Amino acid sequence: MADLTADTLLADLQPIFEEVLDVPNLELTRDSNALTTPNWDSFAHIEIIEMVQRRFKVKFSLTDLQKLKTVGDLVDLVLEKLPSR
Repeated sequence: MADLTADTLLADLQPIFEEVLDVPNLELTRDSNALTTPNWDSFAHIEIIEMVQRRFKVKFSLTDLQKLKTVGDLVDLVLEKLPSR
């Protein structure tokens, strides 16, 4: 995952969110959150987290998950958890 930046990671998350939320052409931004994004409920949240962990081969702790408020928080957390680049 060399050269992975916040912007490229956000783009990589796009298809995951579109699939889980069943919203084609979703406008995903760092500020997107469950309150502003269609179909993002607690069940979708769990599925998103699972898919992100599998896709990027990272593992989140409960403490990590409690800090997530926006997609930007998720982007930053994935970047933090990736092996040294």
